[in-house]
Amino acid sequence: MENVSGFQIASLVVFAIALVHVFSASRLEVLAHRFPSQAGLLHLLGEVEVVFGFWAMVLFCIHSVLEGGSEAVRRVESLDFTEPLFVFVAMVVAGSRPVVQAARSLVQGVSSILPLPGSIPAAFAILGVAPLLGSFITEPAAMTVAALLMRERLMPDGSSARMRYAALAVLFVNISIGGVLTSYAAPPVLMVAAKWGWNTTFMATTFGWRAVLVVLINAILFIAVFRRELSEMKPLKFPRDGMVPTALVVAHLAFLAAIVASSHHRILFIAVFMLFLGFVQAYRQHHSELLLKQSLLVAFFLAGLVVLGSPQGWWLGPIVESMGDRTLFFGTTALTAIVDNAALTYLGSLVKDPSSSFQYFLVAGAVAGGGLTVIANAPNPAGASILRDRLPDGILAPSKLLLAAIVPTAIAIGVFLL
Repeated sequence: MENVSGFQIASLVVFAIALVHVFSASRLEVLAHRFPSQAGLLHLLGEVEVVFGFWAMVLFCIHSVLEGGSEAVRRVESLDFTEPLFVFVAMVVAGSRPVVQAARSLVQGVSSILPLPGSIPAAFAILGVAPLLGSFITEPAAMTVAALLMRERLMPDGSSARMRYAALAVLFVNISIGGVLTSYAAPPVLMVAAKWGWNTTFMATTFGWRAVLVVLINAILFIAVFRRELSEMKPLKFPRDGMVPTALVVAHLAFLAAIVASSHHRILFIAVFMLFLGFVQAYRQHHSELLLKQSLLVAFFLAGLVVLGSPQGWWLGPIVESMGDRTLFFGTTALTAIVDNAALTYLGSLVKDPSSSFQYFLVAGAVAGGGLTVIANAPNPAGASILRDRLPDGILAPSKLLLAAIVPTAIAIGVFLL
């Protein structure tokens, strides 16, 4: 840290301000109602998805002043925005009507074999089964599908605020955990898999069984705590009218599979996405409005996180390198609350000749803490965007999410320490 530049110091200050802004976003929404003349600006700054993109532009302006506009442009162009682009594309396709219909059918099938009252079977399917799909269709896609189903079935009008935040927290934690059965679906795993030679067999045998155990325990515990409220809700029944033809569902699943397969190559998955948009236009009568606005906001959030997070290695890197195995595990879990977990594993991948225990505890801590905040895991903003208006007053309070996520995160910590 001896040769710290003015830009690095500025990036840390702006990053810290952005974090404070994230946790203050709900207060800005309240202020928007108190000061109608400034409501537009306050509503904009109160959108969690806008925060990091906004402060990334502030950092760009500061960089331009400190080192010149050409250097600021060069730095931004050197960054990799593949992940934000992929999340945008995957979220739009996974949120399309045919894909959601396929997910509904799966959830309906799981629910039908559970002879339990009300929405208890739906809760198990959405929180205990859907997150594990993230290991195959990627976490952003699983988050989109699960959040859309949760919006319909676990957050109806009249349900308690406590249950809604608990459901959101369990969803975030389980999505972060549920993507580690394979080597390509979870962002923090993607950052290290190729460099450390981790294939899907290794992930399934080392992390997979633990992930399944965490997801199931969290889902069952949620049901046990809120069983009375869930049992009083209407059973999961989806309308049969307006069903999309099976051939169209298969076509959309093929588009999603092609996008997942090309997730590391943005030119390819964007090309597939353009074909998808043309296909949707050709069969407009079988489609609802695509999630373009929500997906763009999420991509903007993640792109801002890339811009703000990439310069933090000068202080985060030495911290990660200096930790022992158990300290690394707990430290990484805690750091995910303020730094995207994929950024943490990327920094860990820069350590020379890491031990196998270092590798395990770094990734285990990163995924265990992935549900603590909206910024902890890349798919979280997607779920927040879809579910925010189902929360009290349409506001996602980061402090309430953090408190609700403590128990499911603690369960993840316990299982990964086995």
